[in-house]
Amino acid sequence: QDTDMTTILAIPGSWRSGSYNLALARAAQALAPAGCTVELASIAAIPVYDGDSEAAQGVPAPVAELKDRIAAADALLLVTPEYNNSVPGPLKNAIDWLSRPASDLARVFGDKPTGLIGASPGPGGTRLAQAAWLPVLRLLGTRPWFGKSVYVADAGKAFDAGGALVDERLRGVLAAYLQGFAQFAAAR
Repeated sequence: QDTDMTTILAIPGSWRSGSYNLALARAAQALAPAGCTVELASIAAIPVYDGDSEAAQGVPAPVAELKDRIAAADALLLVTPEYNNSVPGPLKNAIDWLSRPASDLARVFGDKPTGLIGASPGPGGTRLAQAAWLPVLRLLGTRPWFGKSVYVADAGKAFDAGGALVDERLRGVLAAYLQGFAQFAAAR
């Protein structure tokens, strides 16, 4: 990889067909500023966390691989849905696995520039989920970026049937977010 290129690893919290957050992550890929690339990582293969399984078999391969991808990236971007006014269970489960063992936290998350964006069909645009992630990001030891915000509300109108972000104002908001976040990550 080009050492001058800033790599942001985006983890959408939903991979269902028609996911607004997967569509938002793909829009971030397309709108990445010059000198920056946004890569997507899936949480689909990560099992439900189980301490007995961890004790017997260690961290599952999909978790170990994703930990290495996060550690290698310049920045982490969580693209979070909002479930029941809080963090989505599948993405929280993935983060719970990614934080194991605790002795590996600094390698994976330590001082990692981390951003939060999200899309919701509701009026809140994932504001509550993004706020609920903050104690988790603090515990992981990340360096959250608060320079700009992306809260996509009423997502059914922001994206077309193919998942393209068609709301021009939101495209500008996302592009500005990525520009600032990439600069924050590169200044590390």
